[in-house]
Amino acid sequence: MIGAGAFLGIDIVTLDVLQALLPLVFFFLLFQVLYLKLPRGYVLNLFKGIGMAFVGMVLFLQGVHVAFLPTGRDIGAFLGGSHLALLIPFGFFLGFLATFAEPAVRVLCREIGKSSGGYIRESLMLYTLSLGVAFFVALGMAKVVYGIPFQYIAIPGYLLAMILLWLSDKDFIAIAFDSGGVATGPMAVTVLMSMAVGAAGTIEGRNPVADGFGMIAMIALAPIIAVMLLGIVFRMKKGAVE
Repeated sequence: MIGAGAFLGIDIVTLDVLQALLPLVFFFLLFQVLYLKLPRGYVLNLFKGIGMAFVGMVLFLQGVHVAFLPTGRDIGAFLGGSHLALLIPFGFFLGFLATFAEPAVRVLCREIGKSSGGYIRESLMLYTLSLGVAFFVALGMAKVVYGIPFQYIAIPGYLLAMILLWLSDKDFIAIAFDSGGVATGPMAVTVLMSMAVGAAGTIEGRNPVADGFGMIAMIALAPIIAVMLLGIVFRMKKGAVE
């Protein structure tokens, strides 16, 4: 039986989702009346889909608040307390899983596969993004464990991304920067960020604000570098064929 605590604050979540969806519905209705003139059956199906999306978003975000965020904090506190040696490898493992399960990442990979006509395989992109994020999450956990200042990772990382812009195949550049956006979805933000904050709050000498945050910026950077490195491999293969 689901406890009452599972629905605590669901009214606020529902209001937030309504505020997000209502403007989209309004603009669709405006275009429908003035320009689109779509059939009634199509509009009815569309509103059924919006209704399902509304229910799904409310349930998902409520689950995030009552499950993912506290779970991430508790895991981080546990590893940061008595199992510090496991924090970095566990961060790699969880970073891979969170990205692999991220719905937005899968949608992007599917669209890349379709748009490229199979030239860039969906599975290849999915594993590239997952491994890239996994590496940077592990690096983020190392930052927490050893107290590495964030700028020592962020500045070289973005400089590397700028250099890769000139070396990577041009087909991969825009994909790389879009990938950085989709990788920072709800799975990564809720689980990985909260885990880093929980660990930083437990390790002696660490500040949850100064050391725990920065993980999302690193997750956003990871796919950019990983995809452009993949673009370099494709560029080398093109050169070998030519």
